[in-house]
Amino acid sequence: MEVVTKIAPIALALIMLTLGLGLTTSDFTRVIKRPKDFLVGLICQVILLPIIAFVLIKILNVQPALALGVMIIAAAPGGVTSNILTKFANGDVALSVSLTAIISLLSILTVPFIVIKSADLLDINYLSKEISMSGISIKMFLVVTLPVVIGMLIRKFAQDFIIKKTALIEKISLTLFMIVFISIWLEEWDNIIMYISRAGVITLILNVTMMVLGFYVAKIFASGIEQRKCISLECGLQNGTLAVFVSTQIFDDIIYLIPTASYALIMFVTSIIFVLLLKKTN
Repeated sequence: MEVVTKIAPIALALIMLTLGLGLTTSDFTRVIKRPKDFLVGLICQVILLPIIAFVLIKILNVQPALALGVMIIAAAPGGVTSNILTKFANGDVALSVSLTAIISLLSILTVPFIVIKSADLLDINYLSKEISMSGISIKMFLVVTLPVVIGMLIRKFAQDFIIKKTALIEKISLTLFMIVFISIWLEEWDNIIMYISRAGVITLILNVTMMVLGFYVAKIFASGIEQRKCISLECGLQNGTLAVFVSTQIFDDIIYLIPTASYALIMFVTSIIFVLLLKKTN
């Protein structure tokens, strides 16, 4: 995993920088002005998603190492891809951006907590590395929070330039995401084939379940159809690069990365199908 271990932190930092370049203070103040829709999305993604993932792990009797890999991708916040696809689905892009931004910033606390608690519940012993919640949080701060803040500062002082380059920034972010996962597949092809059939089933079920569940929870509690589309996509599109980073910081075995690699492939296919269905929803 040497190549992936070196690429993932750099790619994640650059992806979070591009996220910061697209943010303004209104993306945060909007949450105070319209808290209901944000809270529905937050609860679905930070609380409901890991719970559903853990329930599926138990129902499908997934082996512990793969199970923890599933919990890592379930703990990861939505990525920039969800903002792009929300736009294509005619969803609430402003809400999507706010959810991605704030949940990403909160992830330095939520991700270590969910991963370490899941490892305890699954009776998984950490490998040779000394890890702690604070240790993971500090590393995540450096590659998640700090780049977002730097991106926002750059936008503040070069707003016109950044606005003109929005499409390019989105393409860069998507390209970096793809580089990480292509690297995983090329470097660990033989090992991936060994595990992908087992990981594919639960990641597919989790992905589809959360997009559908997110849509119907939002139908009950959120404001309207645009918000439903946004929340459903936020629940289904996870930040795979962050999940890879967390996995490689804690574990030395490729098996913990397999669910993330599987989920990344599946979510692109299912999300496109889902977007096409959502575009027809009135």
